[in-house]
Parts: sequence; structure tokens; C-alpha cells
Amino acid sequence: MTLMKTLMSAAATLALSAAGALADPALIYDLGGKFDKSFNESAHNGASRWAEETGGSYNEVELESEAQREQFMRRFAEAGNNPVVMVGFAFGETLGEVAPDYPDTKFVIIDMVVEEPNVRSVVFNEHEGSYLVGMMAAMASESGTVGFIGGMDIPLIRKFACGYVQGVKAANAEATVIQNMTGTTPDAWNDPVKGSELTKAQISQGADVIYHAAGGTGTGVLQTAADEDVLGIGVDSNQNYLHPGSVLTSMVKRVDNAVYDAMSAGADVETGVNVMGLANDGVAYAMDEHNEALVTPEMKEAVDAAAEQIANGELVVHDYMSDNSCPAS
Repeated sequence: MTLMKTLMSAAATLALSAAGALADPALIYDLGGKFDKSFNESAHNGASRWAEETGGSYNEVELESEAQREQFMRRFAEAGNNPVVMVGFAFGETLGEVAPDYPDTKFVIIDMVVEEPNVRSVVFNEHEGSYLVGMMAAMASESGTVGFIGGMDIPLIRKFACGYVQGVKAANAEATVIQNMTGTTPDAWNDPVKGSELTKAQISQGADVIYHAAGGTGTGVLQTAADEDVLGIGVDSNQNYLHPGSVLTSMVKRVDNAVYDAMSAGADVETGVNVMGLANDGVAYAMDEHNEALVTPEMKEAVDAAAEQIANGELVVHDYMSDNSCPAS
């Protein structure tokens, strides 16, 4: 029977059975909770799939404060969990300090590179997937104006935005792209009210398709887009189901695959940098029964052709992280 041991607060202790946790993997979610309908939830889905397929068990914890990052890294390592997987770039600095203290433990961090010999750093070509949904946005737009709403204003989210702009311009060189970031602190990931306000502001400027890369804040973006009868675009996990008929597509970032692969490898997980993009099923756009009526055959044909060109290297999408610029903007 699958066993998942969940820790919910700083006061919680690792209640590990004698048969249980040694060498079991562990998963630390970022702030926002594992059911954020986005990044964390995708990680949860990957871990759950691994447990269901293997009958294995894993420990997990949802952070309630920044201070708990180091606390739970150390607790899991000291309890023998291996590997210890953490979701989000914000773990990076702390992991760089913690990993050397536990050389026999493998750590896996998603969305940040930490150069330690016992760390696997998983990064994604978000700009490639964002390019595809940008094409779709431009082709679906009737006004010629589309929007982007990011969460915390960091280079990673600028990377999403830049890829999106390139895709929009590829489909319609005359299109206008309105861009807003929610904030400059981690609170920007979990502010659906602010997401709603930014969406309304972009709609007032003519945007009729709005893509978010804003974590929990994005629930406010998608809800308001649906309420105002414009199209939203989801991110990270497939968010089409949240508002069927109002979410054009979702830029799926396969965090679930990254977590599944890490747990499958266990203590033998390969360290170093692992890049996941269109060529290895790391990113994609989502199609299902909830959005099929919104995506025309012409849109799908154009986007699939671009995806194939990107995957085989024929089309290169500029990566904002390479030089902090976006030539298409």
C-alpha cells in the first residue's frame, strides 16, 4: 500500500516508521501549497504517479515560511531520505549551503542550478513552450492585443515573457503585447486579487488573450479572464479544466516528469544540470476536451510545425536568461 507521510508545520517531527523512511525519497513544496493548481501541484502529481506505479512511499512537506527551507532539507537528509527533491528556485541559495553537509544524500532542485557534486539541477526551456502559446494567443486574438502577467519579477519569469512575445510576433508581427509583473517579493506568487486587478487593467487596454506565469496569483487571472469573456492561458500544469471554454491552452511545464524521474532513480539519481525542453518532453502546450473548440486546425498545424522546428534545432527561440534581453519586445 502506498504510504505518503506529510509534514504540515515547523513543529512537526518526522514520524518515520522503522520499516519506512530510510532511503525513501522526500519532496519539499514551495510556498503556496501542493494543491496550488500550478507548479507545486505538478510536482505532487509526479510523486503520486511514482508511488502508485511502484508501491513506494515518500515523505512530503508544505512550507509555511521561508525559514523552513533549511529546516526540512536538513531533517529529511538526517532521516535518511534520498533523494530530497525541492520545488522552486527559492531553495537555491540555502541548498548551496546545506548540500555539502550531507555528501551521501542526493538533492534535486527544480528551476535553479546549484553546483554541488550531490545536486541534480533541473531547468526547463520555458521560452520554447511560451513561444508556442504566444503563437496561439496571436492567432486567437481578435483585437491584435494580448497580455502577459508574471508573478515575482525575476529573470526566470522574464524568460517566459520573452518566449511568449517572440511567439506572438511570429504569428502576427503587428500585435501588441502588454506585460505586467505582480510584485518583487515571494508574495507575488499567491495574490489572486492582484492578478485579477492586472487582468482587468490589460483588458481595458484591449487585451483579449492573457497568459499568466504567476503561480497561485494566476487563479485570479484566469477567473477574471473568464468573467470578462476573454481568453486566458494557463501555466505549469494543465489549467484548461479550471474554466472550460475560456482557457485557450496551458503552457505545460513537466515538473511532474522531473519529480517522477528523480524518485524512480532514487539514491542513484544522476547529478549535474538536466535541461528539459520540447526535444525531451519537458514543455508542451495542452490540448483536451476543455479547449478543443477554441483551437482551430490552422492554429494547431502552425504551432505543431513550430514545435517540431524548435525540437530539431531548426528554429531557435531566444533565451532571456542568456543575456537578459528580449529582442522581440
